[in-house]
Order: sequence, then C-alpha cells, then structure tokens
Amino acid sequence: MADAELSNLLNRRQKINEDLEEGKEVKKEYKFVNVYTEFHELTRREIKQYEQTFNRFDDGRDGFLDLTELKRMMEVLGAPQTHIGLKAMIQEVDEDGDNRISFREFLLIYRKARAGELEQGSGLGQLARLTEIDVDEVGVNGAKNFFEAKIDELRKSNKFESEIRMEQEARKREEEERAERRAQFREKAALFGNQ
Repeated sequence: MADAELSNLLNRRQKINEDLEEGKEVKKEYKFVNVYTEFHELTRREIKQYEQTFNRFDDGRDGFLDLTELKRMMEVLGAPQTHIGLKAMIQEVDEDGDNRISFREFLLIYRKARAGELEQGSGLGQLARLTEIDVDEVGVNGAKNFFEAKIDELRKSNKFESEIRMEQEARKREEEERAERRAQFREKAALFGNQ
C-alpha cells in the first residue's frame, strides 16, 4: 500500500518535471489532511451536519456537487438560481478548477459566510443562510455577545478534545452493552444446550 502511494507520488513528480521542461502548464492537485483540523472555526457536530446536507444532494455519490446537483439543492432550499448564477457560485469556491464543489469546498462556503466575505443576496450567501446550523440547537457558536464569544474562542482548543472524548465514551458504552448482551445470550444458549 505504501509502496503504491510512494510510486504514484514519484510518477506525478516526474510528470510535473517533464511538463515544466516542455513549457506545459501543470495543474495543481489539492489535498487536505482533515476537515476537522482545517476548519477549526466549525465544531465537529456542525461539520457532521454539513456533511449530511452535502450527502443529501450528492446524487452521484462521487463526493462532489456538480451544476445539476447544486441546482436541485438551491431549488429545494427555495432559492433557485440561474445557470449563470450557479456557475458563479461554483467558481467562487472551486479551488481546484474542476467545475464542481467537493465537501471541503462546500465547507469553505461557511468559512466565508462567518468571515463576512459573502454578499447576503448572492447565491452562496443564500446557501449559507438557508443551510446554516441552528446555533441555539448546536450551542457552541450561539454566543450572543462579545464576552461569550471570547470565552468560546478560548475553549476551542479543548472543544475537539472533549467532543472526541464523548464520542469515544459513547462507543465504549455501546461495546460494553454488546459484550453484555453476548454474555447473556451465551448463558441462555448454554441452558438450552444442557437439556
């Protein structure tokens, strides 16, 4: 597995070098490590909810929203867009130039919205507003004033740790419950086996 990955990297590097020597344009390939670490301004819960929204409209199940899927999303959200408007929406966050929106690029919409970089009337502004997570329900970013926001900012470093710990504890409880059910089943099966 590691050999194949290394071989792919070396082949890509060799092709880049050859293309550069021939004066050809080399397209950049974008990769990311982890959306949870890259989008630190979003909570794990928000990212998971955005992922559910993204997957709901990813009809091709290819990990991308193309023009047709984005069109359907905007129609379902009650903010239909023109063909040109949809293309402009994609172009605004399409970092790799493939004319579709990956999940990472989808999260960029919310980053830009929180930074105030999207116009309210623009397609992406509407998309962000219509699919925004209910902050009162989520809680973490529901700060109503400056001081609550500052406290929230200080807790961000611990936020992921506590969310991960809670998920691990839930998994551990589920596994313990499964083990207990298995043990009870074995006991009952042993009773039937002895008769």
